Amino acid sequence: MSLAVARKPLRADAARNVDKIITAARQCFREFGPEVPLQTIAATAGVGPATLFRNFSDKEELVLAALNRQLRLTVDPVVDGALADIDAAAGLLRVMEALMAAASDDANLLGAVAGRRELLTGITGSLMESMGVLLVRGQGQGSLRADISMTDMFRLLAMLIGVVDTMEPGSHAWRRPLALIEDAIRSVRPSRPLPVHVPLPAASLAGQQPI
Repeated sequence: MSLAVARKPLRADAARNVDKIITAARQCFREFGPEVPLQTIAATAGVGPATLFRNFSDKEELVLAALNRQLRLTVDPVVDGALADIDAAAGLLRVMEALMAAASDDANLLGAVAGRRELLTGITGSLMESMGVLLVRGQGQGSLRADISMTDMFRLLAMLIGVVDTMEPGSHAWRRPLALIEDAIRSVRPSRPLPVHVPLPAASLAGQQPI
């Protein structure tokens, strides 16, 4: 599903409504969680439900539009800088860091498509292509393991995105798993301590004790 990135040009007033709805969606998902009703989002945006549904057929389409906007605003500039950087491995890690920061900030948006994250493919295609370029460059420079494929990177990213489900929204708990991924993909393991350990939130323990 790529409706979030294949939207027709809108009139100025319609574009303003879309912007208000997406902004309200991010606010409401942060405040009320993944199950927030669309009517609440419409009210927060100051538009009627009919206006919301005229622009977004369902919650999934709205979630993808909101996630797409944040990727374009926060991750795409990092990608551009990484592609211009002479150190491809460092650039690749910065992109992964920016992606995880965005995922953490909008954890409740991701929660709204939990179990259907294949929908994210439509808004991450160009990002994965750029990461592929950086991977190949880094391997050519000898800074990334030569035996890593883009399939490996795709699965590693999926694992990292899954970390968001085990932490509080907005937390930096993802930094430690990302450092472990860096240790795994670099040709020479970095000589630095791991980021601080962050315990699992109580809601994620399900009767288990954190290690």
